[in-house]
Amino acid sequence: MKFILSSLKLLKAVQSLSGVINSNNTLPILDDFLFNISENELTITASDLETTMVVTITPDMVEGAGEVTIPARLLIDILKNFPDIPVSFNIDESTLAIEITTGEGRYKMVGHKSDEFPQVPSLQEPMSCEIPADVLVCGFEKTIFATGNDEIRPVMTGVFMEMTNDCLNFVATDAHKLVRYRRLDIKSDVVASFIIPKKPINQLKNALSGKADEMVKIEFNKTNASFSMQGFKLVCRLIDGRYPNYEAVIPKSNPNKLTIDRQLLLSAIRRVAIFSSKATHQIRFKIAGQELTLTAEDLDYYNEAKERLACNYVGDDMEIGFNSRFFQEMLGNLSQTEILMEMSAPNRAGIITPVDNQNADEDILMLLMPVMLN
Repeated sequence: MKFILSSLKLLKAVQSLSGVINSNNTLPILDDFLFNISENELTITASDLETTMVVTITPDMVEGAGEVTIPARLLIDILKNFPDIPVSFNIDESTLAIEITTGEGRYKMVGHKSDEFPQVPSLQEPMSCEIPADVLVCGFEKTIFATGNDEIRPVMTGVFMEMTNDCLNFVATDAHKLVRYRRLDIKSDVVASFIIPKKPINQLKNALSGKADEMVKIEFNKTNASFSMQGFKLVCRLIDGRYPNYEAVIPKSNPNKLTIDRQLLLSAIRRVAIFSSKATHQIRFKIAGQELTLTAEDLDYYNEAKERLACNYVGDDMEIGFNSRFFQEMLGNLSQTEILMEMSAPNRAGIITPVDNQNADEDILMLLMPVMLN
């Protein structure tokens, strides 16, 4: 078997796949890429048994057909050090010896048999839909930071995708914070939902970025989901379990409403939070009239900070505490100029929504649980 293609083209393909490969695989074959050479296509696959990703590219020249697995780290390391030049791969089908030639260079490595490499899972009786790539990327980017890391509650370690007759929802929560990103321009004939783990989400974000105009075909059943488009496919195992009733935790009556410049508030929180307790990261919001006072203190080191900001506020004077790290994450994942913060009481969750959202089909809601004030 032989094929020739641009080193940069191949490097981009294998780098996009490299995130699937674990650093400590139980099966040695999972440290390899599977190369499948056919008439005029090269299909490269990476898998960790839970997530399988496939990229298809067209070489400049192909001779023969067959399969071989190639050590991933070694291949990436050599390709990274080539300029953008044509690279020739000669594979001996009997010994699986691989010779890479470039102009004056010749490099040899040994491949492995492909029969031990896991097959791409096929989905039985899947449901399917098509979603624009930019909607998927945006939905994942707006929510993935709010997922949890507690393996005792695995359903909270992924993003919940919910398709309804009215909209498409992306939801993530770790029980302290919750983000619901809703697209009103994406509707489904059938109501369906699944929970996708973080690893395939990160792979999808990288693979789909810059492909805003393309449609992604999604197929899923109770155990697996497949995301595919021209030259790309990702199949992953879904998180099993029932997602919490997230609508039930969003307070409906919030009479106290604060409107403020997002960047102004974010910058102030970053400064004040430096002086907060390293254990709780607590920051105190005191709202009176049209003024918001942020305070933080670390009693162990006698550190203290206070900053006053002008705001637009309707409601009763109140004091409420929040984890400054979570608050910064939320504000940092919004791009709008102003935010609206709605609250009911110091022991009830606060809701953050953008005020001047340019996209009428986009609805973002962020919920943050308060911390008890000392």
